[in-house]
Amino acid sequence: MRVPNLNHARTLAVAFLSLVTAAIVPADDVPATQPVQTGQHAGHFEKQITIELNYLLYLPDDYGKDPAKKWPVIFFLHGSGERGTDLNMVKRYGPPKIVEGKKDFPFVVVSPQCPPDTGWHTLELNGLLDQILADYHVDPDRVYLTGLSMGGFETWDWAVQNADRFAAIAPMCGGSNVSMAHRLTKLPIWVFHGDADPVVPVARSDEMVAALKALGADVRYTRYPGVGHDCWTQSYNNPDLYTWFLSHHRGETRTPTTQPAPNK
Repeated sequence: MRVPNLNHARTLAVAFLSLVTAAIVPADDVPATQPVQTGQHAGHFEKQITIELNYLLYLPDDYGKDPAKKWPVIFFLHGSGERGTDLNMVKRYGPPKIVEGKKDFPFVVVSPQCPPDTGWHTLELNGLLDQILADYHVDPDRVYLTGLSMGGFETWDWAVQNADRFAAIAPMCGGSNVSMAHRLTKLPIWVFHGDADPVVPVARSDEMVAALKALGADVRYTRYPGVGHDCWTQSYNNPDLYTWFLSHHRGETRTPTTQPAPNK
């Protein structure tokens, strides 16, 4: 297996094959010599969809030295300001910023970049996760998801759609549909938000946390007093977050935890 250099950019191209039954063929596309079959009958549709995502990949210095070792992996989703085609933008915040100067960070880190003028799409991110699991020595039971702002919203939404893919998630200054909270009750969650956020109201996190607690979920909430939109700098600089990630494995038996004190 080839071991890439640290912090390099990669491009993903994944082909998805979808099969749809009962497809209707437009009459204009049917050759004149072929009779049209009326009534209900079986059809078949097949199309390949190519997905492309640029991403940053960090591999620790010790990666690959023990071929039997499988590493925990953090997926980091940036905010709307880091969209585009310049991967250096993704290094502005969070884990991809941290690993620029910390070569012994004990995770594989995958930081995709959302293309310009669009938002995150769970289908594309699932394809990237599939490819990382196939190509690298990472532990599928220790996949952790986090993101800020636009990435915080997608952290919630990706977990709502695929909670069984993750060991724990940490959404920051995001939110989701509270009616979907029941899909997250088996997933450890640590939520971060500043109560003076002028961009994403703290009520978005308040509502999700309240709904999860009402369902008996394992949810923590760090609600920073007087902090605006940037709740992520102190959150990602807090080593307790990464210790908390590593304390969780997918499929473990979980019980609700006590509320931690806000970070100082």
